[in-house]
Amino acid sequence: MPIVEVKNLVKKFGDTTAVDNLTFEIEEGKITGLLGPNGAGKTTTIQMLLDLIIPTSGSIRIFGKEMKNSREEILSKINFSSPYVSLPTNLKVWENLTTFARLYGVKNIEKKIDELTTFFDIKDFLPKMTSALSTGQLTRLNLTKALLNDPALLFLDEPTASLDPDIADRTRQLLKRIQKERNVTILYTTHNMAEVEEICDRAIFIHHGKMKDDGAPADLIKKYGREDLNDVFLMIARGEAENVKS
Repeated sequence: MPIVEVKNLVKKFGDTTAVDNLTFEIEEGKITGLLGPNGAGKTTTIQMLLDLIIPTSGSIRIFGKEMKNSREEILSKINFSSPYVSLPTNLKVWENLTTFARLYGVKNIEKKIDELTTFFDIKDFLPKMTSALSTGQLTRLNLTKALLNDPALLFLDEPTASLDPDIADRTRQLLKRIQKERNVTILYTTHNMAEVEEICDRAIFIHHGKMKDDGAPADLIKKYGREDLNDVFLMIARGEAENVKS
């Protein structure tokens, strides 16, 4: 069953088309990579899925419902993390997490914050001002925030960017665990193709806002006759994949 259904999605900013007739589905309980070079339209697509910006045309259904008719219900079951989105910097770390936990109606807030900040190794930062955190610490804080409400659908925009290798590995292992244990559906963007091969069930490649290809990472590697997914990424980014037969 598809959790997310995107059909003929278009987003224009003036004369620029950021997303161009994009159609795809995300299956329940799967980790799907939304991939492409900078400017491909990945972040714009996620922003439309989160109802942060309005599509120029096309449709989006999440949990089988239209966002405009069921916005509060849908948003209560999803969450989002990106190192490029800032949490309020004039609040302490614990204040940020407590505020978001209350907004999501989290039960036993202190226990949940304790569990997640311990996992992401930021418990010692709780009394600090958010403005004092490093880039890597902010990334971990965003991931903590994204998991507060045990979301059924998780949007992760480069979630391991700026993380130390050990924390990045722990994050990937956590994502695989919650996928298995709670059947969480995840849409994942990254430029780390080895990461996609490790955790993603499916990869969707877009370029200039258009769908270029999609499939299981191993199947795409085989289709393009390459050694790894990074080579596939480079072929698509350079426009060298157009003549590859399905």
